[in-house]
Amino acid sequence: MSPATRAPRARRYDPAKTRAAVTVQYAHVRRAVRELTPEQLALPTRLGDWTVRELAAHLSMAVGSVTRALRQPAPAAAEVTLLDWPSATARYAAGTDEFVHRLAAGQDPAELLERTAGEYEEAVAPEPDDRVVPCRPGAMLLADYLVTRCVELVVHTDDLAAALGREIPFDRHALATATRLLADALAAKAPGGSVEVRVPPFAVVQCVEGPRHTRGTPPNVVETDPLTWIRLATGRTDWAEAVAAATAVASGERADLGALLPVMS
Repeated sequence: MSPATRAPRARRYDPAKTRAAVTVQYAHVRRAVRELTPEQLALPTRLGDWTVRELAAHLSMAVGSVTRALRQPAPAAAEVTLLDWPSATARYAAGTDEFVHRLAAGQDPAELLERTAGEYEEAVAPEPDDRVVPCRPGAMLLADYLVTRCVELVVHTDDLAAALGREIPFDRHALATATRLLADALAAKAPGGSVEVRVPPFAVVQCVEGPRHTRGTPPNVVETDPLTWIRLATGRTDWAEAVAAATAVASGERADLGALLPVMS
């Protein structure tokens, strides 16, 4: 692979900040769900046939998966890196959907989220960051798996806010982590240096094979805000619609990312 198309190096994340971000973002979710009426729990979401009830169950599952992984024997070594994870999630969608419907049936969502929180904190607190955990799509370091939990929590907190028609807070570090990992996933999917993607204040990556700029303003630039980027990267927002609405600004003949998105679904 030539220098112009070399895949990006994996970004390093502070494990202590990641742990704190998972805890804080999950607390935001629990507070939001605790206040919901039965009518609100029955509202549709933008995730197929899931109602808010199923979405709450999925948020519980995202955090509960850490506890379940830590209860199993540790694999000998990590098999999956952070840059492998976003593109691998789609293959498990059908199994996830089935599990979520079972989990949501007959359970109070607020109680489910609270119980999962207690189990998670008890399980994760004594474990070292380099503990290897079994998970989909393959064994990962605990520190890396918690980065993916930040992504899941941020993406689905936004889904929950959209379904309820109101804002739910985002932990700044969780939002930054989700933004950066999904931006790096784009750079890994389309390595190169001809397009600069800017998601201030959290991420700047170069991607797409072609001429690399060396100084000054690059000829091909995409700029958007973190939530719009997360929605684009996960297929919640269409590229053409975002450009038309000016929530994503693209300049240069190579700056059309439509064929490269989403990077996670």
